[in-house]
Amino acid sequence: MAANAKHNIFNEATRVQMPAMVHLTRLGYSYFGKISEDMAGMVYEPDTNILLHVFKEQFAKLNPNCSGEAEQILRTIRQELDNDDIGRSFYERLTTISPVRLVDFENPKNNTYHFTAEFTCKRDQDEFRPDITLFVNGLPLVFVEVKKPNNHGGIVAESKRMNEQRFPNKKFRRFLNITQLMIFSNNMEYDTMGGIVPIQGAFYCTTARKFASFNCFREENSTNLEVAPYHSDYPYREIDPTIEKRILSDFNCQVIHTSPEYQTNLNYNTPTNRVLTSMCSQERLLFILKYGITYVRLQKEIDGKIESTDQKHIMRYQQMFAALTVRKKIAEGITSGIIWHTQGSGKTALSYNLTYVLSDYFSKQNKVAKFYFIVDRLDLLKQASDEFEARGLVVKTANSRSELMEQFQNNQAREGNTGKPEITVVNIQRFEEDREKVNFSVYATNLQRVFIIDEAHRGYKPEGSFLANLLNADKNAIKIALTGTPLLREERESWRIFGNYIHTYYYDKSILDGYTLKIIREDIETQYKERLSKIYEKLERLVEKKDVKKNQIVEHNNYVKELLRYIISDLKKFRQIQGDNTLGGMVICETSEQARKLFAYFDEIQAELNKSASLKSSLKAGLILYDSDDKETRDTIVNNFKKNMTIDILIVFNMLLTGFDAPRLKRLYFGRKLKDHNLLQAITRVNRPYKENRYGYVIDFANIKKNFEETNEAYLKELNRFHDPNEVGAGNETDTFQQVIEDPAMLIQQMQEVQQILFNYTTDNAEEFSSEISVIEDKQELLKLKKVLMTARDCCNLVRTFGNNRLKVTFAKMELTRLPSLISEVQHHIDNINQKALFASDDITKLLVNEAMEDITFNFSKISEEELKLIGGIEAVTEKYRKTVYAFTQNIDPDDPEFITLQEAFLLRFKEHGFEPKSIFEIEEQGRELEEILKKLNQLQQKNTTLLRKYNGDSKFARVHKRIREENFARKAANRQPIVSDYDMSIMNVLLSIKSDIDQKVYDRNDILKKDAYFEQTVMRQIKLGMDKLGISSAREDRLFIQSRITKQYLEQYNQTYSVA
Repeated sequence: MAANAKHNIFNEATRVQMPAMVHLTRLGYSYFGKISEDMAGMVYEPDTNILLHVFKEQFAKLNPNCSGEAEQILRTIRQELDNDDIGRSFYERLTTISPVRLVDFENPKNNTYHFTAEFTCKRDQDEFRPDITLFVNGLPLVFVEVKKPNNHGGIVAESKRMNEQRFPNKKFRRFLNITQLMIFSNNMEYDTMGGIVPIQGAFYCTTARKFASFNCFREENSTNLEVAPYHSDYPYREIDPTIEKRILSDFNCQVIHTSPEYQTNLNYNTPTNRVLTSMCSQERLLFILKYGITYVRLQKEIDGKIESTDQKHIMRYQQMFAALTVRKKIAEGITSGIIWHTQGSGKTALSYNLTYVLSDYFSKQNKVAKFYFIVDRLDLLKQASDEFEARGLVVKTANSRSELMEQFQNNQAREGNTGKPEITVVNIQRFEEDREKVNFSVYATNLQRVFIIDEAHRGYKPEGSFLANLLNADKNAIKIALTGTPLLREERESWRIFGNYIHTYYYDKSILDGYTLKIIREDIETQYKERLSKIYEKLERLVEKKDVKKNQIVEHNNYVKELLRYIISDLKKFRQIQGDNTLGGMVICETSEQARKLFAYFDEIQAELNKSASLKSSLKAGLILYDSDDKETRDTIVNNFKKNMTIDILIVFNMLLTGFDAPRLKRLYFGRKLKDHNLLQAITRVNRPYKENRYGYVIDFANIKKNFEETNEAYLKELNRFHDPNEVGAGNETDTFQQVIEDPAMLIQQMQEVQQILFNYTTDNAEEFSSEISVIEDKQELLKLKKVLMTARDCCNLVRTFGNNRLKVTFAKMELTRLPSLISEVQHHIDNINQKALFASDDITKLLVNEAMEDITFNFSKISEEELKLIGGIEAVTEKYRKTVYAFTQNIDPDDPEFITLQEAFLLRFKEHGFEPKSIFEIEEQGRELEEILKKLNQLQQKNTTLLRKYNGDSKFARVHKRIREENFARKAANRQPIVSDYDMSIMNVLLSIKSDIDQKVYDRNDILKKDAYFEQTVMRQIKLGMDKLGISSAREDRLFIQSRITKQYLEQYNQTYSVA
């Protein structure tokens, strides 16, 4: 029963929920108390879960002239929360300041912040109960769901519960409409399967109609410190013991107060507590509530009718930090800078957020901000305009100089009378060579222009262009340049007007966070390449004789038709493998004429292929050339691909290669070579997340590999110039017993062997144990550990059932009190590894299932497949280097042979050659070497930490223990008797006995350490007494060995403490 009791209290409530609630008090939240259903109507409003007294009191405080309107406002809110609008009407009321305020966003201290746990959201017989609910002024705006580490199903289970059960349930509408932020955590570091499947970690989202993606949150840490500055420097309040006791008592958890698991999880730097500090500290939460929620209206044509769907989005963490940084830089007097956020990470959404953040910033200075979003292509003007309008901005466009100049002469920030924020989208393509000076009318002192330039790597000529003149005409304007790729040296020279990078978000982070996908480059199938080669060879001689141009080859009917046979068959096969007929493709052609012919022959070749196929395809192609159709027709084709999905594959030449955003595009057929930004911009068209796809694919007809590597090398060379973070931003059941106990000595030996294996783990603190095993990736190692734990369990059960009193007394000293919890933790981790393996094999499973169901007659094989890794700056490998150096400095035992070997290898590799990778190869090579060293250092550190806990953190005795262990290993090889014992537990018992006595003597007489010889004699006596007390025989040689090591440790500590030379 005792074991079961311990198991029952070691759960998500005691491990994560209670510590998180206590942590909230550090952040300034007040514990409201436990709320039961019999308080409905008196303490809280049951239809909305609003805290009545708190709401009314705060309403009167914020609206002294309207304090009598609180009841009416509550009735209105209740009605609004019933609207089928994902909470839009309530959100607008929440963030407005007129005629009444619900929250004071400008003065956080004017609001009240409460929390409670297990507060039921109930309507009729349907209910759910968030683990923790957070209130601002009595409004339940945030809830937190917590799970224990290695919980079965991970955070995936929470995601499914929200998306499949809670969001679709109309009875939960009011509670979801009032909730703005939801946080989910199983108190583990991130492992997100490339961001697509949230297995473990701390995630957040907002409410949705049907589906909400779970987002990672990584605190800003540009200099890669062990703890992010925001967390280490936060002014946490002291924990009030009375409040802590009340929280634990309310949920019957008093018993955990002194448990090591609870104390460990009170640390402010646990994953759950970190995300609470990052997102729910008062200033941050108000920022997210005011600027981080966006309602987006998406339109789609179905059967000739336009259908609109509303979505609710929440700001991604990199967008939040970019907006905060821009505001901070402007406050510091910096009026320009570059934001490098990788393609697909949401730069347009960031621009939308900035319009609100900066409008409010300048309004406090009695200025009105006027925003201009500058693009250099007509299709980008339409795309940006559509995205801004979908988010609720009033969009003005300027497609000519006269249109723009007319707007410039108007010094009003808002030209319309809607009262909504406005933005002007400017296409400078038509007049970028216009060098005529731009003149503004007399400048309105209360007007602040903000220019946001999209795709900063293109189109700017400082020696004289319309954009240059425009930016120079208003010296007081704010100029923010956006780029998805870094600016190369020559480009940075021309873009000096924008200053330095003010915020960065690299491609590798974006993949980890799931905002972009990895890109796989497929080399072309051998048989196909051979057929094309034959065509090419026949004409190559003519090319050499200059009788024919290359265009004539790639535009030749035979070449074009063979190309189509491959592309049509490939896209059909890809859809079969993925089981998804909405996946689309794009062909980047060598010439415009080749594009025309590919489109012209498309239906003919598809019909030819269908004759011999058991499964017919009915793909529709669309042609996009600048002169193929009028703009309206081209827009219709693009919409039919992006939104309506009536076009399956786009054929393009020089269009849609940059800025084109269609998540369903997952196959990009490269028929021509591109360079630099154009290359990276083009290949990243396929990296947008879509359904459960984990990769985007580039099918390489043009051998882009060389150009890709050259472009990455150029970026790396440029990035190596910047070392200043301000510049770059920083199962198996055991068969232990086949019969009832016969040999007690063998039983004790088995238990000693179990303890020997478990010595490297913290078995008296299940939280630490969980953390230690979470880094084990080898399932076989975990299965062995599980078997050891189950052996220990069986030993203990047998002794309790069949053992005599003497054996029971012996085992009482050896029994592990938390065995059920430890076994459970290991099994949860095994389940997680199995789940990850299942996701990893998902593509293979899809292929096998679909091929088993369909008679596929067209088969092909690729030569190769490789990931195209976009350079994310040298920051990633530099961070590994810093972490490795830091890991070396954190070692507690410089005499450890394993540590010495690692240190020598590190110095040999990096001290001699330095740390300055010059190429992608060197970055990857050094990254792998550093990862291996860091992995071994972390493993060593974990072993040391576990051993330290055995000695209550005393590194002196941990080091002595290791020296005895090493000596015993050598003696075993020489067939000699060990010092004390071969078992670590026996060594530890001896050393702890000695340590207790010596520590007492040192405490009583500190000057004993000044007399080396006398101290050595004292240590020797305590060693003899300690071993005699435990009944352990020992030779003088052994005692001398222990004496010399212990004496050395104490004297070194004394000398270091008192700086004795």
